[in-house]
Amino acid sequence: MEPAAILLADRDWAFRRLAREVLFRHAADVIEAGSLSDIHQAFQTREAAPVVVGPSLNGTWNGLEVAEEIRRWDPSVPIILIVKVSSEQLALAALRAGVSELLKEPFSADELSASLDQCLGRHRRRASPRAPSSGSSGLSESDRMVGESPAMREVRTYLRKIAPTDSSVLITGDTGTGKELAAELIHLNSPRSRKPLVCINCAAIPDSLLESELFGYERGAFTGASSPKEGQLQLADKGTVFFDEIGEMSPYAQAKILRAIENKQVYRLGGRRSIALDVRFIAATNQDMEHLVAEGRFRKDLYFRLNVARLHLPRLHERKEDIPRLVAHYVPEFNRRFGRAVEGLTPEALACLLQYDWPGNVRELKNLLEAIFINLPPEDIAYVDVPVSFHRRLAKTEGLPPGERDRLLAALFATKWTKSKAAESLQWSRMTLYRKMAKYQIGVASEL
Repeated sequence: MEPAAILLADRDWAFRRLAREVLFRHAADVIEAGSLSDIHQAFQTREAAPVVVGPSLNGTWNGLEVAEEIRRWDPSVPIILIVKVSSEQLALAALRAGVSELLKEPFSADELSASLDQCLGRHRRRASPRAPSSGSSGLSESDRMVGESPAMREVRTYLRKIAPTDSSVLITGDTGTGKELAAELIHLNSPRSRKPLVCINCAAIPDSLLESELFGYERGAFTGASSPKEGQLQLADKGTVFFDEIGEMSPYAQAKILRAIENKQVYRLGGRRSIALDVRFIAATNQDMEHLVAEGRFRKDLYFRLNVARLHLPRLHERKEDIPRLVAHYVPEFNRRFGRAVEGLTPEALACLLQYDWPGNVRELKNLLEAIFINLPPEDIAYVDVPVSFHRRLAKTEGLPPGERDRLLAALFATKWTKSKAAESLQWSRMTLYRKMAKYQIGVASEL
């Protein structure tokens, strides 16, 4: 089979000419198709990765139906769908159809280029299986970061910038925001992706076992050491080490790790010969590292070694417009696990989720959906299907004054992003609604 190419499917020759200029930056070959039969022929003759479906496939087939047909031919090929008119309902339908990226006209060359980078990276990971790692369960297509809020777009943009480098990264954010996932994505989009990603929970290793676990030991180093053992840092050779909960690391462990990072070598327990260390370091914490440094609880020199690139993950409360996308992302996963055919949430149930503050962030949302599935909901999850325990937690916040941004989002989702109806429900003018959407940076979500 010939090398992979990008397939550009659209009936409009002018659109293909414009898109082709961007596509050639990412692949040496671009296959153009102006009909469904041309697309099918392309799949029969060679591999295409990814597929860009344009907005002008009118007539018998529309873009979403073309994407569904392509997904039947190839369950794994990345699909970028471009549409002229979009809505929240279409975005959810595209997610169910297996569309990887959704763009709305007019779009910039940078937006299309960024979507291609995402898709090409995921395709290469599927074509080249990841090397086995110690402490990591692997990353599937369904585990990528979900969300189109401005905050999440910034996270993905910065992640794409730092991943190809070899710089140390410090990931910050509350519990449940996806710090381990971010570390895995950085590793899988880096030149070290074919080598192991070793995850180390800094709070789980006592000082008495630190050197033997991280650096390894030689035979006879202590009673019971009948054979030499490689440490976790050595197992990550030419790969990536992820220090989770770095703020919990003891002062003793900090000193040992700092020396290994500075000297790029380690000594096994009981060993006399140094072992070269070629790894990239990523650390994550939910604590205020500057505060820990100021209090003397974390070494300043180690902090500066790790805090080269800083990636902060927002709380779910700060990006509530992503909740419908997260629900649409997790519902198919739970359908497979529980053998159900749930389509989604009713507007009342969704409004219930939007009113909550989510102190446990995305992890708490996922756990709530799993609890709902345990009770075997019908095709649509209604307000009554939400567990009583969640209603109790929600009731504790009902007396608090709702934020303007939350009320705006609730009105938009309740009216299915019909701006005139949302403005009416809020007793605002339509221009006031637009100004508030611009103020809170939720205009992008309203177009998807």
